[in-house]
Amino acid sequence: MTSLSEQPVVADQVGLLEGLASTRAIRRYRDEPIPEDVLRDMLFTATRAPSGSNRQPFRFVVLTDSDKAVQAKKLIGDSAIKFWDAKRANDQYDKGSGADPNSPKSRMARTMQTYVDNLYKAPCLILPCLVRYREPNPMEGASIYPAVQNLLLAARAMGYGGVITGFHGPVQDQLKPLLGIPEDVFISCTVTLGKPQGKHGPVRRRPMQELVFGDTWAEAPAWAVDPPGTQHTSAGPPKGVKAL
Repeated sequence: MTSLSEQPVVADQVGLLEGLASTRAIRRYRDEPIPEDVLRDMLFTATRAPSGSNRQPFRFVVLTDSDKAVQAKKLIGDSAIKFWDAKRANDQYDKGSGADPNSPKSRMARTMQTYVDNLYKAPCLILPCLVRYREPNPMEGASIYPAVQNLLLAARAMGYGGVITGFHGPVQDQLKPLLGIPEDVFISCTVTLGKPQGKHGPVRRRPMQELVFGDTWAEAPAWAVDPPGTQHTSAGPPKGVKAL
């Protein structure tokens, strides 16, 4: 059997560093399935991720178009709509700058509404799971989330895209028996995948000087300078964190 590194089904369309700097959260997908051999290559890359003590406690439940998959997608999609409806109202997405249809706030609201309304139709939905071998602890995410990032980067490399959400949370008690997931297994997130309607990067983030410190909090080292042409977001810092 030919290895992935020797002959991938879909050639890597971007270099590693470019992929790291340009992988966007993709929420709009074309109405076309992801071929099984492409899914295989994506998941192979995900399963190569590091984990604590190399125990590899990650497992991936892949939902495409089976009867069970359709039911699970519907459960998560309904949960997403309820969650977003509450967040849209609580965070007042339709007030203030959100009343301007051209504002970033308004555009984000439209993007999210379209996403949750169509989540159940995503070509592929993956539930990355963690098989716990000890009590929950703050470090256990290190054994599952690197694998999730590998999945998204592999998707980017092969011309696909996805996004991480937590919309499965309110319906876990229904999802687990439907999909045969053991009660003690932790569903870490929901990942939707598909061929983007739009395109990837470059992404907009806050300047390095606001995010990278030297040996003193909030004091950036002289070398923490973004490359020329870097685009920045106007989003503010988390509440309670003093901006520079």
